[in-house]
This record gives sequence, C-alpha cells and structure tokens, in this order.
Amino acid sequence: MRVMLRLSTSQPNAEAGVADVTSNLHTPIMTLKNAPLLALIGTVLMTALLVWNFVFNLLNLLRGLVPAVTLFSSFIYAFGCFSVMVFFFVFHRRQS
Repeated sequence: MRVMLRLSTSQPNAEAGVADVTSNLHTPIMTLKNAPLLALIGTVLMTALLVWNFVFNLLNLLRGLVPAVTLFSSFIYAFGCFSVMVFFFVFHRRQS
C-alpha cells in the first residue's frame, strides 16, 4: 500500500510517495529505557563542566580577576544543568 501526497497546487501531477514500511527508518537500539540513560550521561558531563566553570569563576572572583556578575551567570548555568540532570536521573530510575 502506498500513500501519495501532493507537493504543491501549482503542479497537479507532482506527487511523492510515502514509505509504507517503517521498520528501517528508526534505530532499533534506542528505546524508551535507553534514551533517558543517554540523556543522563550527557547532562552529567555537562553538569561537571559547568560546576568546574563555576568553581573556577569563584576562585577568580576571590583573586579579583573577574566581576561578580560572571559568578552569578555561572551559578545559574550550573544550577540549571544540575536540575536537568536530576530530572533525567529520576526519569531513568522510573523507566527501569
């Protein structure tokens, strides 16, 4: 069975077929249980990077090398990424 779609109204004979077999369109390895784990790994790495950046900015603030607003924005990024990491951790635990 083939489904035909019309591409535009200016060309009435132009049609494109839509595949009726979808088994080879998606990666079968990625399941609903594996997706949160992959997202959790990515956010753990991102959180580690942003917390390191926050600590580095804190030390530089104490040395007088950067303004305080740099520390504030760095804290917001680190806290936001930490919150997403906790969300993916809880989501992954609920999927298992």
